[in-house]
Amino acid sequence: MDSLYLLVFCLIAGVLLQRVPSFPPNAAHTLNQYVLYAPLPALALYHVPEISGGIELLYPIAVAWICFLAAWLFFGAMRRSFGWSHKLTGCLILCAGLGNTSFVGFPVIEAAYGKEALGTALLVDQPGSFVVLSTLGLVVATVYSRQRTDTITMARKILLFPPFVGFAVAVLMNVLDLHFGEGVRGGLLRIGNSVTPVALLAVGLQLRIKKRSKHWGFLGLGLVYKLLLAPALIFLLYVVMLDGTGKVVRVSVLESAMAPMITAAILASTHGLKPRLANMMVGVGIPLSLLTLTAWYVVLEWI
Repeated sequence: MDSLYLLVFCLIAGVLLQRVPSFPPNAAHTLNQYVLYAPLPALALYHVPEISGGIELLYPIAVAWICFLAAWLFFGAMRRSFGWSHKLTGCLILCAGLGNTSFVGFPVIEAAYGKEALGTALLVDQPGSFVVLSTLGLVVATVYSRQRTDTITMARKILLFPPFVGFAVAVLMNVLDLHFGEGVRGGLLRIGNSVTPVALLAVGLQLRIKKRSKHWGFLGLGLVYKLLLAPALIFLLYVVMLDGTGKVVRVSVLESAMAPMITAAILASTHGLKPRLANMMVGVGIPLSLLTLTAWYVVLEWI
């Protein structure tokens, strides 16, 4: 539970730092860039070379891909129906389509199902959420920010995206059965662990919630998808249609119900996709998700 307290503390600290006149006004942008260039690649290099398993790994790995593609279809249809702007649509796809499967997910999964369930949670996060963010997430951020680009430029942007570079190197190490020494892994973990406080501090610095904000309706719709519709879809596919049972399925469904991903909000912000809404999705979504996660946990106890 210490990790959850850290989330709340860093978020509040970021909000309070907005009121410090001497604090650099561009600090949030700098912190966002740090998250993308250092701790995310470090986490991939720490975790991915150690992953092993069989066909059962597809359940947790597929969670993020299914939820993100469904969000793309859902909010894309809403844009066409209601004439939403591209920036609003891109923001909702990113923030509602990707879940906080590590910084919120890991402590919740450990509390619910024990340390042995963290291996499954890791699969939801690294080859799932992490790769979706680095590939499809970057595509959405680029396309919906209306940046002019062609296929070659887009491919180059993905291939040079720091989190993807780190993941690609880590996968190659896994295939070749190469591993870092304990000293190097310890350093990577220390760098990787900085992503939670730094990312949430950046979110807090950009979080501005106004009672009469025009974003409330879109915030509600985004969180309904992320906290209710996305896990309902995974539950329908895994439990009802595929008749899945056991801890792997339970962890997969519960991970799909996590609050919006912090780094997805950062990616949206750095591409100008409604930064205020993106940060509201995280700032409101994290505390609210603790209630909806409890409800999903109760439901999953019946399978």
